[in-house]
Amino acid sequence: MGMRSTLGKLIRSRIRRYFLAGLAAVVPIGLTILVVRWTITFMDQLLLRFVPQRYWPEELFGFPLPGIGLLATLLLILFAGLLVTNYFGRSLLHMSERLMGQIPLVKGIFGLFRQVAHTVLSADRQGFRKVVLIEYPRRGIWSVGFVTGVSQGEVQSLTEQRMINVFMPTTPNPTSGYYILVPEVDARELDMTVEEAFKLIISGGMVAPPERCPLDRGEVKALEK
Repeated sequence: MGMRSTLGKLIRSRIRRYFLAGLAAVVPIGLTILVVRWTITFMDQLLLRFVPQRYWPEELFGFPLPGIGLLATLLLILFAGLLVTNYFGRSLLHMSERLMGQIPLVKGIFGLFRQVAHTVLSADRQGFRKVVLIEYPRRGIWSVGFVTGVSQGEVQSLTEQRMINVFMPTTPNPTSGYYILVPEVDARELDMTVEEAFKLIISGGMVAPPERCPLDRGEVKALEK
């Protein structure tokens, strides 16, 4: 009986080990395929809503062309970028922005999205390019945050120290979080990239980035104080 019990435990342990290893291998690949497939299907269906049926790939070639909606969207974005980089395109863009800014309900939504897009996508932006370590939510507890810029206006004028804007993401969903103002001297800049920090936050600390500059014992003791 003892040998059978030991053998049964060994078999169950091996099965559990193989099953978890299989999940770790299959789940990321499967979810990636599902997300890509859903994106392509959604973009194709969205494009077909604006194209007459006689111009659908099924009507022209006799078979569907998966991904044509995504390709058309990328080409449209590229064309829009090419258009707004010249004088005529910029004038047309400014005219459209002024028109959107005069609609009572739309101007608030448009202004928010425009500001976020300029902050995140602007070529000279500083936000989300720097990862910092902040003593948050209280002294002795450290959290990883993203610098989104330097505080300006009334907030900066009422403080003696130079303040920076920091976004503190939550786990496992880093798209939600908190906006805090931190004295620049209290923020410790990290060498990890933004992508590495996102992986660290989403995994709850299980996926740690490589250590590029090991801390000496004095710095470790200073962090622990």
